Amino acid sequence: MKVLIVEDEYNLADVVASRLKKEKYLVDIETDGEEGLYRALDGTYDLVILDVMLPHMNGFDVLKEIRESDSDIKVIMLTAKAELDDKLEGLSNGADDYVTKPFHVEELVARVNLQLRRNQKGKNSDIMEIGNLQLHLKKSSISCMDTEESLEIGKKEFELLEYFMRNPNQIISKDQIYTKIWGIDNEIESNNLEVYLSFIRKKLKLIGSNVSIKANRGLGYKLEVNHEKVKD
Repeated sequence: MKVLIVEDEYNLADVVASRLKKEKYLVDIETDGEEGLYRALDGTYDLVILDVMLPHMNGFDVLKEIRESDSDIKVIMLTAKAELDDKLEGLSNGADDYVTKPFHVEELVARVNLQLRRNQKGKNSDIMEIGNLQLHLKKSSISCMDTEESLEIGKKEFELLEYFMRNPNQIISKDQIYTKIWGIDNEIESNNLEVYLSFIRKKLKLIGSNVSIKANRGLGYKLEVNHEKVKD
């Protein structure tokens, strides 16, 4: 899962990022409010740790823009402001939690873990379904509800398919996929994504699923469901 830290004190952000990486999260840092908003809305992050006092755009305004975009990304406000009015403003504008400085890094990590566990429960922690396809999150396998066929899938295939199933009928760019699955500083070969998508397509076909991942030239890829009945 991916976390974005929007904090203009880079040394602090780096300490938090290092600790979150030990929890196996992918973590990026942004020190500017406007850039933080842009990245928060790109669809690749599961949670944002958001400072209030930021260059170019304060955290409260960033939060408002995130929520007005209908994004359900989790947001933890992180600030030196401890006054009740500030907390209420953050929470009333859609923050999921509020931590004031100074703080213990372990407490912040615990709050991140809690928010992301809640997020997973809300999205069904066992099985995801779309069309006649089921993705078994705990077993890393796929199955077709019509044919009752099932197959195990590899780690990257699983991560890719989960990402597409959480964003059905949306065109996802290559850059978004690389950032979400491999991280912003990835050094993978340009054809690796197509190789993994080819594996997924073959396995979807093998189990008889009506779900497909289609390329949109110059734009990216989109997961679609074919609702037409297959002729015998």
